[in-house]
Amino acid sequence: MDRYNKLIFVSTGGTCRSILAKAIYNNIPGDNKLEAGARGFVVLFNEPVNPKAVAIAKSKGIEIGDEKSQALVSEDFGDDTIIIVMTDMLKKQVYEKFSNALNVYSIREFTNEAIDVESPFGGELVDYGQGYEYLEKLVVKLDLILKGEEEI
Repeated sequence: MDRYNKLIFVSTGGTCRSILAKAIYNNIPGDNKLEAGARGFVVLFNEPVNPKAVAIAKSKGIEIGDEKSQALVSEDFGDDTIIIVMTDMLKKQVYEKFSNALNVYSIREFTNEAIDVESPFGGELVDYGQGYEYLEKLVVKLDLILKGEEEI
């Protein structure tokens, strides 16, 4: 997977899952990290991170409170960039919206897991915590795959 220099996580609104995934990725110990970013598929204006996501991240020793949502744009795609979306449906929507979309994978697909990372929006703090735990598992596995330390 040496062909990638940049990794962009994409969620629907860009205020929770993608920002958490980026933070988890950036906090994995070790070198050989790609430049990581977080985007939202539907972002009308920059919004702050969901407060429940901030609380869960803080409980894990990760600060994300200063992050803001950013829209996924056509300039984000390139041969050296891998786009990781949270659900298979979102992958389909990205390919439908962007004619230049390439290297787009759902995190479930890329890590060969059975379940998408669904949005906890509207749920209780415990739902955000459970979502974080699953997302962390997949991001760590994704990192190992990108480093060539685990098979796809």
